[in-house]
Amino acid sequence: MTDEIFAFDNSYARLPERLFARVSPAPAPTPHLLQINRPLAEQLALDPERLASREGLEVLSGIRIATGSEPIAMAYAGHQFGNWVPQLGDGRALLLGEVIDRDGRRRDIQLKGSGRTPFSRMGDGKAPLGPVLREFIVSEAMAALGIPTTRSLAAVATGEPVVRETIQTGAVLTRVAASHVRIGTFQYFYDRNDVEALSALADHVIERHYPEAATAEVPALALLEAVMARQADLVALWMGIGFIHGVMNTDNMTISGETIDYGPCAFMDTFRKDQVFSSIDLGGRYAYGNQPQVAHWNLGQFAQALLPLLPGTKTSAVELAQATIDRFPDLFGKAWLGMMRRKLGFSNAAESDADLITALLSTMEANDADFTLTFRRLSNLGALNIGDEPQVGDLFKDPAAFESWSERWQARLEEDPMAPAERQAAMRLANPMFIPRNHLVEDALKAAEEGDLGPFERLCRVLARPFDEQPDEAELALPPRPGQTVVQTFCGT
Repeated sequence: MTDEIFAFDNSYARLPERLFARVSPAPAPTPHLLQINRPLAEQLALDPERLASREGLEVLSGIRIATGSEPIAMAYAGHQFGNWVPQLGDGRALLLGEVIDRDGRRRDIQLKGSGRTPFSRMGDGKAPLGPVLREFIVSEAMAALGIPTTRSLAAVATGEPVVRETIQTGAVLTRVAASHVRIGTFQYFYDRNDVEALSALADHVIERHYPEAATAEVPALALLEAVMARQADLVALWMGIGFIHGVMNTDNMTISGETIDYGPCAFMDTFRKDQVFSSIDLGGRYAYGNQPQVAHWNLGQFAQALLPLLPGTKTSAVELAQATIDRFPDLFGKAWLGMMRRKLGFSNAAESDADLITALLSTMEANDADFTLTFRRLSNLGALNIGDEPQVGDLFKDPAAFESWSERWQARLEEDPMAPAERQAAMRLANPMFIPRNHLVEDALKAAEEGDLGPFERLCRVLARPFDEQPDEAELALPPRPGQTVVQTFCGT
C-alpha cells in the first residue's frame, strides 16, 4: 500500500499545542462506504477511486492514519443560547490535516463521529447515521445554492451501534472546511487570559484567510472588520433561501465565513418571520428573523476576545472595537437589500425597495405563502410572459392580496433597465426551484436507516442542480402535503 491519498500540510498543528489535543480516531469495526463526493474530491486534488478503495475506506473510518496526517481535536469555548460555556472543543471530531486544492486554497479534512477526545464531556464521540447523512445532504445543497459552507467529502457506516434515545447505526462524516476556527476558539483563550495564544491564533487566521489585514495599521481590528463583512453577507445569503441555522452559538460561527453545524437547521416552507424548528431553541432565540441580531451579538463576543490585541488602554480598545461592531447593522442591511433586489429582478436601486420587500414578506406571512415557490414563480412574472406556468397568486390564501402587491412590483420593474428575458434568467439564478425541504430530508434519512439509500442519493442528485427545472423531479419542489410537515428538527448529538 502507498500512503499518498492525502498530501497533508498541517499549519494548525504547528501552532502552540495548547490550541488542541493530539488524539487518534477510534477505528470503526466493520466500515462500509455510503457515499463519496467525487466532484469535491477532484476539486481537492484527490483521487476519487483511491478514496473509494479499501485503503481509502480505512482512512475515512479511522482504521488507518494516512502518512502526513496529524489528528488533533481543536480547543474552543462558546456561548450556547447566550450562556457561557468555558470549554467545549471537538468532542466527536478530529482534524486529520490540511490539503491544498486545485485553486491553491488550504482546506481542512476532518472526521466527525470518530470517537472520544479530551473535549467529549462524558459523550461517546460517535455519530448516528441520520445526522451524518443530514449534514451531507444539507451542506452539499448549500454549496450548490451558492452559500459559503463546510462540505461533505464522504460518509461511512461504522458497523457499530450508537446509543441515543434508541439504538442507531453509527457513521462517520468526512467534512471539508476552509478552516474550523470559530469565534469560540478566540473566546477560549480570551477567557484564560492567554494573550500569547490569542496572538498566535490571530496571526494564523490572518495569514490563512485575510492576508490583507496583515499590513493594516491594526491587524486585529482589520481582522474583526473582515470577519464582520463576511458574516453579514453569509447570513443575508442564507436568509434569502429561507434557511434557519437553529444553533447560532458562538462556537458555530466560523472565522472564515462558512456555514457550519447542520444539526437542527431547517428550511422554511410557508414564510414566518418567527419560524423556529430546533427542538432545543425553546425561547426562539435563533428564529428566522432573529438571525441578523444574533450574528451581531456573536460578533460582539469576537470583538471582546480581540481586545488584548488592540492598541491603547482597555477603555480605548473597547471604544475602537465597539465603533467597528456598531457598523454591522448597516453592513447587513446592504447585503440583505442586495440579495433581495436580485431575487426580485432589480438591476438598480430605488428608495422604495425596502418598503416593497417588507410588504411582500408581510403579505406572504399573512397568506401562508410558500417562501421558495413564491420567489421562483415571480421569475416568470418578471419576464412579463406568464404562459401556462403556475401562478404566484395560487400560493396565497387571498390571491387578491398578492395581486395588489404585484401591481407595485410591476411598476417598479418598468423603471428598471434590464430586459425581461435577461431578468427572468437572472431571477432564476437567484431563486432556486429545489431546496432540502424538511420532509424530504426526513424521508431520505428514514429510508437510509432502513437500508435504502435510494431516496438519499436521489435527493443529493436533484439538489446538486437547485436552479434547474428538472421536470422529471418536479414533485421534489413541492411543499409538504398535510401530514408531511416537519415541525421540529433535532441536534443529533
